[in-house]
Order: sequence, then structure tokens, then C-alpha cells
Amino acid sequence: MHLAAKHHVISTDEYLEGELRSDIRHEYLAGEVFALAGAGEKHNRISLNIAFHLRAASRGKACGVFINDMKLRIDASDAFYYPDVLVTCDPADTQPLFKSLPCLLVEVLSPSTEVIDRREKLLAYRKLPTLRHYLLVSQEQRTVQWHQRDADGQWLISD
Repeated sequence: MHLAAKHHVISTDEYLEGELRSDIRHEYLAGEVFALAGAGEKHNRISLNIAFHLRAASRGKACGVFINDMKLRIDASDAFYYPDVLVTCDPADTQPLFKSLPCLLVEVLSPSTEVIDRREKLLAYRKLPTLRHYLLVSQEQRTVQWHQRDADGQWLISD
């Protein structure tokens, strides 16, 4: 006889409360919580360099640049993710624990996350009406895939 696994679903409030107490980060998708592994040196250096240059470019503007510990809320997907780099320039994006109105998101691809970054997160991120740019940066090769929303709302992809 097979026993069904008990499936525990939590609310977004329970998730956010748990993240405040947790030593590790978790992503949230429709009531389920998934622990994140730590990133390696190469991944961290790439993320930090990108954030550093975006911060310098946004100096004097009303934009915030966040690196890997700021949650992104996507209501349309009932999800919270931790992008590697997040930029928001919307003055209404004032939540201190998460952002929900980004204009640019960056994911540094690692072997363990590449499929999720290219599929699940790509589909979820495209639901954000304020998002204009999504960069997928390889840590193994000198390549960047740039997803850009044009004025008509269509997504263009450049390698």
C-alpha cells in the first residue's frame, strides 16, 4: 500500500514571518517553500559586479539596486523569489521586506538553477507589468541573454 505524502501549504504571511526567523533563504511558490543553496565565489563576484555598475549608473535617480537578499513578490504567480540582482525605480515600491515593481532583474546562471531561471522564473517575471529587462548571465562562459519588453509589450531576446 502506498501512503500519500502529506502536503503542507502555508500562507504568504507565514512565509514572510518564517523568512525573518530563518538562517537560510527560501523561495515561495503557491504555498510551498523551497530552500535555496548558497552560491559559489564566481556567482557572487558576477552578481556583485553587475550590482555595482547598476548602482553607479542609477546614482542620482530614484532607483534602488538590490543584490540576492531582497525578495521579489509576484502576485500573479503567488510567488516570492530571490533574484541575484533587482532594480526598482518605482516610488510606490516601498515594502521593506520585498519589492514587487522591478524594472530590471538579473539571474546569474549556475548548473543547479539554470533550468528554473530560464523557464519558471522567466514565465513568472514576464507577468510583472513594470519589468522591462531580464538578464541571464552565464557564470561558465562570457554570455548574456537579454530579454527586453518593447513599447508594444512584446518580448525581444538578444544573445
